[in-house]
Amino acid sequence: MSRIVLSTMGSYGDVHPYLAVGLALKDRGRHVTIATSEHYRRKVEGEGLCFAPIRPDFVPITAPPEIVRRSFDPRGGANFVLKSLVLPFVGPMYADLLRICRGANLLVVHPTLFAGPLVAEKLGLRWVSVLLSPAVFVSAYDPPVFPPFPWFHHLRHLGPFPHKLMVRVMKLLTRPWTRSIAELRAREGLRPPGASAMHDDMFSPFGTLGWFSPLIAPRQPDWPQNTQITGFTFYDRRSPGEGLHPALAAFLDDGEPPVVFTLGSSAVGDAGDFYVESLGAVRRLRRRAVFLVRDQPAPTMAGGEPPGVFVTDYAPYSQLLPRAAAVVHQGGIGTVAQVMKAGVPMLVAPRGLDQPDNANRVRRLGIARVLSRSRYSAARAARELDRLLGDPRYARAAREAGAAIAGEDGVEAACDALERICDAAPPEHATRRELARTQSG
Repeated sequence: MSRIVLSTMGSYGDVHPYLAVGLALKDRGRHVTIATSEHYRRKVEGEGLCFAPIRPDFVPITAPPEIVRRSFDPRGGANFVLKSLVLPFVGPMYADLLRICRGANLLVVHPTLFAGPLVAEKLGLRWVSVLLSPAVFVSAYDPPVFPPFPWFHHLRHLGPFPHKLMVRVMKLLTRPWTRSIAELRAREGLRPPGASAMHDDMFSPFGTLGWFSPLIAPRQPDWPQNTQITGFTFYDRRSPGEGLHPALAAFLDDGEPPVVFTLGSSAVGDAGDFYVESLGAVRRLRRRAVFLVRDQPAPTMAGGEPPGVFVTDYAPYSQLLPRAAAVVHQGGIGTVAQVMKAGVPMLVAPRGLDQPDNANRVRRLGIARVLSRSRYSAARAARELDRLLGDPRYARAAREAGAAIAGEDGVEAACDALERICDAAPPEHATRRELARTQSG
């Protein structure tokens, strides 16, 4: 029986797709190990999968608000995440993955696990890079929205040249950040890093998979040559076997479809006044609403919560969102996927990282309106929701997108691709060094 290691870390949006694929691979008779933060042990083992911890044991779900705030800061969030939360732990992560992957047949790597390619090279192990969000490709032909300077995205009408130049500058500026990776490579007798260890080296010569729908990002000329877009991979249980709470189900049955407000599993850690302002928008519109607040204080106003508002810490998106009139959310790729699948329109309130880019992509599809978190207020949210709900074109486009997502089977396609790579005969006359150069872009 072949053994496949799926390695990831981060929020539910980073871990749940791997659980979806891991469960399907297990059903196909593969031995699957999920290597991730200790925080997820109970969830992984509760689903009958093997769990292996990797450092750092950091998850946004339990991070202090200040860490979440700095992570999603539009100007410096990506720098903070990489330089403070990821790169300092490449050494410990390498040691953990090296131990876990001995005897494995395939390693599947989340893009922030920079130790993954090193472990694969050290062990002569096949590996696959997985991208959950199209922004990570940093394509000059379909340029992402860069949160520190969103205005640059408006230059896309000039063609790929400005963004090719931007990517080159970014690689030069970030190369000093990865000195620890270069030192680790030298210490372990591995080849020197490529031009950009944080970009070029994250794409595997064996294959790169995009676990998202081609609706939001069709393949581009400067993506790695052996890239496959599989579609989204869905999993949304907080605990194995958990479903919709009976009280929430009764609320949904008792009136018109509500507007659902959520900040996902990471941005909710620094909710600020999002829920209070959202409650003000609900009052203005006289709409029923569901607030998913996790451990945030329940939004209240003078006189308490108005009738027609249900507050809870969690609900499976797949059971709640199809019964919503619209969804207001932060723009994380996991939430975007679930709202698209539900076939309902959305108002996206992004802050940083990939959120602005995800928001821009669903806006271009005609299924969303966008209101940045920095401008989010009761009056503006009410106005945007009124336009979203009052124009039938949004609902129609959302239903069409939902039907398209329903026609994709991201889990099936992902498993097929992983098994094909896992079971393929080794290429003749190809060394690890030669394989490492077999990417385009």
